[in-house]
Amino acid sequence: MNASHASRLDQTRRAMDSAGADALVVTHLPNVFYLCGFTGSNAALIVLSGAHHLFTDGRYTIQAAEESPGTRIHIVRTAVSEACGGFLAQKGLAQQSRRTRLRVGFDPAHLSLAEWTRLRKAAGARIRWKPAAGLVETLREVKDAAELAIMREAAKLGSEVMEEVIGLVRPGVTEIDLVAEIDYRMRRKGADGVSFESIVASGPRAALPHARPTAKRLQKREFVVLDLGAILRHYCSDLTRTVYLGKAPANARKWYRAVEQAQQAALEALQAGVTAGSVDRAARRTLERSGLGRYFVHSTGHGLGIEVHETPRLGRGQRQEIRVGNVVTLEPGIYLQGVGGIRIEDDVAVLSGGVEVITSAPRGLLEI
Repeated sequence: MNASHASRLDQTRRAMDSAGADALVVTHLPNVFYLCGFTGSNAALIVLSGAHHLFTDGRYTIQAAEESPGTRIHIVRTAVSEACGGFLAQKGLAQQSRRTRLRVGFDPAHLSLAEWTRLRKAAGARIRWKPAAGLVETLREVKDAAELAIMREAAKLGSEVMEEVIGLVRPGVTEIDLVAEIDYRMRRKGADGVSFESIVASGPRAALPHARPTAKRLQKREFVVLDLGAILRHYCSDLTRTVYLGKAPANARKWYRAVEQAQQAALEALQAGVTAGSVDRAARRTLERSGLGRYFVHSTGHGLGIEVHETPRLGRGQRQEIRVGNVVTLEPGIYLQGVGGIRIEDDVAVLSGGVEVITSAPRGLLEI
């Protein structure tokens, strides 16, 4: 077990103590990876005060031993939820002499009804279940130095691909051709994969924040939104740029400048100790002053890490405090039905001395 995993498990155990749990069942695969390094597609982890146990199937016998040294590995033939329940039943029996039930934490957001039913049935009646939603995710919000180093590399890779693909944007090219270039170039540069399905949306389709690429050909006098992210050594990047095909008219320039100013306002508001909602409010008020507030239909940003969408969420009324070690996106945008959309997105690390924008592709309005 490496030092990072040992530290994370210690933090998890302290969080368990605070939550009043003797054991924690971890079923969300990104959380399993975070705590013990295992990357297989079928697993659960049980964390106890003095040990942790990984449950997986025979496909991963070698992989589990290689990726999770120091972890007690159980290769099972039943569903991992059932195997975990059986293991907890035995621990519950051992606890019986204390005349107390074993207190087991779990996250209901990461268990299907079928898994929860199997787990409870196999564990039996000697378990006291304690919901522990977001316990591991809260720890994951704060990135350590090693995580930040990887995320800087992932952001650099994504930024390089963005610059390369913008060089391919021209009338006649299809959205789906550009997406193919994005995904190919990320892999060629060493990415493990894409953080999400890459977005290229042009003309009126750019008014769809999560547009899927189509065979539509890019045309003169329209906006093109490109949104991409790379996974590098299990950590994600996420950035968006908007270009205009041709010479942008005055109204397009005005809109773009307003979104730029909203992102800058959010960046200036972002620091350790403020609330997530205050960062969103800074961007939103800027767009409202430009008369464009009603066209900003999503949050200003979100946490980033092993998953492309993590906490904290930079949205309306969010009271969660920004902490040193958070990495978040800042991505204000406006979406005008029948016309198009503009979004500018960067990844930003919150440090003890301020903030660091870790994505580097040019942000100004590009006219092609």
